[in-house]
Amino acid sequence: MSRPHFITSRVLLVVLSILLIFHFLVLIRVIPFDYVWGGKLPGISQMLLLETVSVVITLIMMAVVAIRGGLIQSKLHPIVIRFALWAMVGFFLLNAIGNFNSENQIEKNVFTPVTLVLSMLCLALVLQKK
Repeated sequence: MSRPHFITSRVLLVVLSILLIFHFLVLIRVIPFDYVWGGKLPGISQMLLLETVSVVITLIMMAVVAIRGGLIQSKLHPIVIRFALWAMVGFFLLNAIGNFNSENQIEKNVFTPVTLVLSMLCLALVLQKK
């Protein structure tokens, strides 16, 4: 595996791990849920559902990155992993747009750049030759 491939996958896993911790902190209400989903969640039950989905999606993304980075072996065809990485690029770009349009300044000012960086890292990982 090339050195850039190695570094990109590790950096992505670190950032996604931090994001996962953040979602867990929202779930257990250490971080107020008005910092997520544009500050527009109507209540606890909606937050629990959406944050649980966020945790699951983040774990799947971490698995995809770990497979592409050679940390775990998988019988999935490499095309499936590349498709998933392209989907992650799009997901994080759309998320950045949503964060930028958020009414919550923390979401806007902190998570817009984070999701843009995640998108660029996913793009770098999918474009790098193995």
